[in-house]
Amino acid sequence: MIELTGSTLTIEQLIAVARAKTPVAALDADVRERMAASHRWVMDTIAGEGQTIYGVNTGFGSLATVRISAAQARQLSRNVIVLCCVGVGRPLPEEAVRAIMVIRANMLAKGHSGVRPAVAQTLIEMLNAGVTPVVPEKGSLGASGDLAPLAHIAAVFTRAEDETDSFSGRAWYGGELLDGAEAMRRADIERLVLEAKEGLALTNGMDFMAALGALALHDAESLLVHAQIAAALSLEGLQGLSAAFDPDLHAAAGQPGQMQVAARLRELVAGSRLVDADPGRVQDAYSLRCTPQVLGPALDMAAFVRARLTAALNAATDNPLIFPTADGSFRALSGGNFHGQGPALWLDTLGIALAEVASIAERRIFRMLTPELSAGLPAMLVPTSGLDSGLMMAQYTAAALVSDNKTLAHPDSVDSIPSCANQEDHVSMGANAARHTREILDNVRHVLAIELLTACQAIDLRPDGPIRLGAGTAQAYAAVRRRVPMIVHDRATAADIETLAALIRAGTLT
Repeated sequence: MIELTGSTLTIEQLIAVARAKTPVAALDADVRERMAASHRWVMDTIAGEGQTIYGVNTGFGSLATVRISAAQARQLSRNVIVLCCVGVGRPLPEEAVRAIMVIRANMLAKGHSGVRPAVAQTLIEMLNAGVTPVVPEKGSLGASGDLAPLAHIAAVFTRAEDETDSFSGRAWYGGELLDGAEAMRRADIERLVLEAKEGLALTNGMDFMAALGALALHDAESLLVHAQIAAALSLEGLQGLSAAFDPDLHAAAGQPGQMQVAARLRELVAGSRLVDADPGRVQDAYSLRCTPQVLGPALDMAAFVRARLTAALNAATDNPLIFPTADGSFRALSGGNFHGQGPALWLDTLGIALAEVASIAERRIFRMLTPELSAGLPAMLVPTSGLDSGLMMAQYTAAALVSDNKTLAHPDSVDSIPSCANQEDHVSMGANAARHTREILDNVRHVLAIELLTACQAIDLRPDGPIRLGAGTAQAYAAVRRRVPMIVHDRATAADIETLAALIRAGTLT
């Protein structure tokens, strides 16, 4: 079981809960006491009617100057949830919603949010029971955090004190799409009447960005492994030169990702009798020769984003935050940890790096299909060129996806539209960056599937090609051919591409 402490959640644990539905342990005694202590202080403070705390006994955003009585605190918490249920668009995948829920429960466990342990524990119970709120994918500005997506989750497991507000959103449970309250009833989980600050603590934060970012980063790391395998197969199919991957050459550059990719390519083609088979060639085109220089920086960027997102999974990102003081009391600090400029920049950059992975792969695909560039391969990689057009159209799809990535990779992090009467006058648009990066990932996965299809076809068309492969590329070739046969005459290849995309998604080649 995964234990949530507020400071130890890893990307791998997040993936386990979100995708494999690994159970989450109940909060331990130390976490519960830490949360309860800060909650008691919040309740005592508003009861005294002395100190003003944003969002606890004031209105929200530009209404922060409006004082709210202690008697209205519960209604205020519920109001902010229903107010923020404004999301539109397609529902997020189940894994994304579960990832958001894990991060929110983990953040509350830190004890800086001033909420009862029951709030985080209810999220854990929903995860373990399989109650998954329906969350529209659009509507977050990425500051004040991901208000709309988080509110659609909170609406399912919270309720108004007087029951006049019946809104409960929608949720999946037991394979059925249900009213949120009905899903909770069937799962035998009580919906909560929220206390002071709890509504704000459930809606304010950057969990959507962090969750989609962590899922994207995990997939990007796997994709980069497959990109190196596909590139090695293309190197074999085009009878490329190994000199461009010499360790001395890359040590001279001093770039860790570049050196790592070059080493991996050498390992994959070790023992090949296709590589270096053209004695008259001096050097290859950039799409072969510069593979380490293009894929390497993408590996470096993924490593950087991993470190930043791991910290984000364990961050306190709502507002205000409650901190213990030396005298045994607490203090509330209003700030901006919910602002998603970090995730926006990280995910924009990751998306750009991945777009280039697809771009260089498409150039290798094009080269293998073009007789003037392919070192003797038949046009469009089919034995009867003319009557058959082989993989001509597969390259069209790759080109379309690469072009789509160029639009998707436009940085969201440089955009901002003021909101809330100019109180929230600079926002991150990090939620858009997270969505666009996931779209880029899917495009790259399909481009790499087309490269695998193309490279294996090129290898089949070389004399004794399959038996001349290197140690690693031979294994990859065999894995592809177990699922997709060689193209002898024209056939629809959409299913082949999807089969290989699924192979990549599953990580089978690794």
